[in-house]
Amino acid sequence: MTRVIVAAGGGGDAVAAAMVDAALYGGESPAVVFSYAWDRLLVDPVPGPRGPANFRGLRPLTRSVRTVPAEATAIAPAGSTLPRLAAGLPQTFALIDPHHGAEGMVRQLEELVQYLEPDSVDLLDVGGDILARGDEATLRSPLADALTLAACCELNFPVRLLIAGPGLDGELPAQMLRDRLGPVVLSLGAEHVAPVSSVLEWHPSEATALLAAAARGARGRCEVSAGAPVPLTDVGPFVYEADLEEALRRNQLAGAILATENLHQVEQYSREICGFSEIDDERHRARRLGGQAPPEIDPEAVLRQLDAFEADARGRGITHTTFRRLTEVFGLSGTQCLELRALLLSSRPERYEAPLWRIASGE
Repeated sequence: MTRVIVAAGGGGDAVAAAMVDAALYGGESPAVVFSYAWDRLLVDPVPGPRGPANFRGLRPLTRSVRTVPAEATAIAPAGSTLPRLAAGLPQTFALIDPHHGAEGMVRQLEELVQYLEPDSVDLLDVGGDILARGDEATLRSPLADALTLAACCELNFPVRLLIAGPGLDGELPAQMLRDRLGPVVLSLGAEHVAPVSSVLEWHPSEATALLAAAARGARGRCEVSAGAPVPLTDVGPFVYEADLEEALRRNQLAGAILATENLHQVEQYSREICGFSEIDDERHRARRLGGQAPPEIDPEAVLRQLDAFEADARGRGITHTTFRRLTEVFGLSGTQCLELRALLLSSRPERYEAPLWRIASGE
């Protein structure tokens, strides 16, 4: 059996794709995961998604599609988590190149389908922001999802749209998505997280971390980057099917970019329809950082800051947070997330509720 899973937003969606693939099919003949190399300045200081020209060691799969093996490397100053994913997971990771717009991505998908002759193609999104209209005030990253949605709808092959962990990306709340979701395809449990547990120890995705935590039984309110509280509820571990064509009709950006031939056009539509381009936001943040060296981590100062943060968080009903959020709170760089994590786990290991940090009860 051959399967293709399109990771709608890249990053953590690629990890979730590996989790869902193993859960649905038992790990036999692992899927080809078609994913962006787009790590939102967390491990890559260059704004926007990476293309084939940003890597060494890619392997040709079709005329337009390259796979990312474990030995591939991103060419500095760019960075990517995909080679490390390829080293740690059995799935094959194929690189989405969005630089030729939706039309270019359709060509890539058509080549994949023609070459692989898959039994199924799934489009997977963690959180459900792919089901947005485009004008929601809480929407932060519509561009990547809109591109994959547009391309999958133009593909001359049936595509199933899957939504894992509605609301867990901190963009559209789960209650807003309720009427946009179809049947439950899968309820994730701790056993389904096991195949990706080692990856979750280093991967920076918050949404997939929350999905894994919910599958392992975590419940409460988790504070993620920019201070947004995300509920961890009983629907968090569910994977739903949603109507692909209905999603395209609702998603104004996806509908507008069907004929785009480059990423600049896609960005312009995003500015017009959503009021912003997420790549512009990355450009602004990259300029603000300006290549500054991150501050050194002072363990005693960090633990004092942690106590103060937790006291405040408890008052706001927060039960968990992410290490990415803690790097923000402590004024550290996203590249220091793993160093901070190692410090906190060595100092207070009992508070690690993998892969989240549990806020102390204060008792």
